[in-house]
Amino acid sequence: MFIAKDWKDYELIDTGGGEKLERWGGFVLRRPDPQIIWPIGEKRDVWQSANAHYHRSSSGGGEWEEKVKTPDRWTIRYKELKFYIKPTSFKHTGLFPEQAVNWDWMMDKIRSAGRPIKVLNLFAYTGGATAACSAAGAEVVHVDAAKGMVQWAKENAALSGLAERPIRYITDDVFKFVAREERRGNKYDAIIMDPPSYGRGPNGEMWKLETDLYRFVESCTAILTDNPLFFLINSYTTGISATVLTNILSMAISKRHGGTITSGEIGLPITASGLNLPCGILGRWEA
Repeated sequence: MFIAKDWKDYELIDTGGGEKLERWGGFVLRRPDPQIIWPIGEKRDVWQSANAHYHRSSSGGGEWEEKVKTPDRWTIRYKELKFYIKPTSFKHTGLFPEQAVNWDWMMDKIRSAGRPIKVLNLFAYTGGATAACSAAGAEVVHVDAAKGMVQWAKENAALSGLAERPIRYITDDVFKFVAREERRGNKYDAIIMDPPSYGRGPNGEMWKLETDLYRFVESCTAILTDNPLFFLINSYTTGISATVLTNILSMAISKRHGGTITSGEIGLPITASGLNLPCGILGRWEA
């Protein structure tokens, strides 16, 4: 498992009973997590420290119960990067802290490349990977279908002092964007994707990761340069294993470019128990 253990402003304090207790900078949040199927341990008092508690609704969605007034948003830092944190109506905060393991890896790859690197970040959300790659010196194209997430990503980049860096922000359907880039002849040295389990395009097109991921990864190979640096797939889809990502990358990327593939779970250390919380999987191809 790849563990995001270098955080200072984030801490997974404890887990249990289907929930996690997290410190985001100066504020503590309590949120549900379906992976946590064990009970709360002996350190029960620490759960009373939550500033806000997210409660799921039986009819879908949920809402935050504030124990102590929290700001609409605040900032946290990971090494040289800064991000806005905002508790949303769908329980997320705008950042997945376990992704720090990928930020570190990508930054090292870019800085060690010894040449200009152009990165395409697909399903790019609030731009954690965009900021990391840009801070490492890459030119980045950031694509997400949600206008609000793209704006959030711009604000995160500016917060990290990257507003003047070559980052192109695009609000678009990623599948159509990749197809257009192929027609235009545009190429990228590295591609990052964090595809959802399910999705619907602007014209009603359905996306299902289990049936469409390989086809999409293969289509992305047409916009890789002849000397690509890396290809990264993140997945939070239950039932998809890291070996599946290895196989997809092997068939779609390695057969053309050789290279090395690494896959596995990503996770966060739990302070109270000393255990690790699995948070998803990754598949990395690198030259």
